[in-house]
Amino acid sequence: MPLWVFVLIVLFAAVTFASHFLFPSVRWFFRKRAERVIARVNERLQRPIEPFKLARRYDMIQRLIYDPEVTQAIVDHARKENIPENVAFEQARRYAREIVPSFSATAYFGFGIRLARWLSKSLYRIKLGTLDRKRLAEIDPDATVIFVMNHRSNMDYVLVTYLAANAGALSYAVGEWARVWPLSAIIRAMGAYFIRRRSRGALYRKVLARYVQMATRGGVSQAVFPEGGLSLDGKLAPPRKGLLNYIIEDFDPNLREVIFVPVALNYDRVLEDTFLIAADKAGKRKFRPPLWNVIKRMSRHFWLRMTRRFRGFGTASVSFGEPLKLSRFVAGIDADMTDAVADELMQRIADVIPVLGVPLVARHLLAKGPITVAALEAEVARSVATFSERKLPHPRRQTHVVVRDALNRMAGRKLVIESDEGVVVTELGRNILTYYANTIAHHFNADAEKLAENSAVAE
Repeated sequence: MPLWVFVLIVLFAAVTFASHFLFPSVRWFFRKRAERVIARVNERLQRPIEPFKLARRYDMIQRLIYDPEVTQAIVDHARKENIPENVAFEQARRYAREIVPSFSATAYFGFGIRLARWLSKSLYRIKLGTLDRKRLAEIDPDATVIFVMNHRSNMDYVLVTYLAANAGALSYAVGEWARVWPLSAIIRAMGAYFIRRRSRGALYRKVLARYVQMATRGGVSQAVFPEGGLSLDGKLAPPRKGLLNYIIEDFDPNLREVIFVPVALNYDRVLEDTFLIAADKAGKRKFRPPLWNVIKRMSRHFWLRMTRRFRGFGTASVSFGEPLKLSRFVAGIDADMTDAVADELMQRIADVIPVLGVPLVARHLLAKGPITVAALEAEVARSVATFSERKLPHPRRQTHVVVRDALNRMAGRKLVIESDEGVVVTELGRNILTYYANTIAHHFNADAEKLAENSAVAE
């Protein structure tokens, strides 16, 4: 017998032995280990991990592509494009494989939460704004909870994952930016699912819709960004209603309640601020920082850490708004339910967006022009008193500390100059400070509207 034939026989025998005896045993070992991890994690979570989320990814993909509605969409797509149904079926399978996550409790609660905690605390002072713990604790444990958030920075994912660690495992709707190896594998293991924001194909939309609806009916806690992308100018963007519409059109209060929890985030420093502002000025949502620029910034950051001169990026604050119970809200709506729910959620997010030092000081610097530090502190103090009366999340430190910290951060980036005439905004700083002032502009607009209403009544 030739040697190469003998080698092939041995290899085939080894593969057969492994597939029939070794691999099943290894899978069983890791499966039992994962089940023990999940049991321990569920003991300390307010909302245990849902069985839907623990299903094997292959099984979930099969369930999705053989769903009756997806099957009908495959037939319609094949007829419309004049292609064989098996070709349309494989296309749907590719979409399903792209969307469906492969959640790992070990990855999420093992290193994911720890990494999120370390990143959050090492970059920012974390501050909780509005939070009604009792109200959140009273949420029906059988309901599907969906956190609806404004999108300020890619740190939003990290920050909310850390702060909601005790509530349960969140499943994020993640855009196409993360569909690169190895980031995609890590994000899938964290339970996130990918969506194509610009896809208009009916088949893709049906596959995505059915996955979102299955996850919602399965009780999976989710986190969505209705703005559809990062804010380029600091303001809240109009909501994109695709994901909300998928959830609402499949809603049945007799099967499972859906509760939306508004979440508002704000930062003293957004890591991507200059890229976002440049994209806004260019009128293009797509932005990709040059590799050399990224390497330069990271190198400088590591150098500051090594020399112990890194002071952090200021405060990052998260507020939780009034939960919206879908069954009660829908009962009183006669018009388009998705529009009504989206508008209400965006308003509830806007109502609790935290007011932080840098945005507040930026607002007054832009409004008043050159201003002395003493006058600036007086303006900030008046605003803080107003926000306190309205029970908005606002800076709790002494006013002079808030103003001095904000000015030092702005001066460090050459956004302002302090002189005998007062504090002056530089040409470089005008666009950047406008971005931060926009994050809280609606709070001041609300005051102006209220004042106008009171004046009209008095007349």
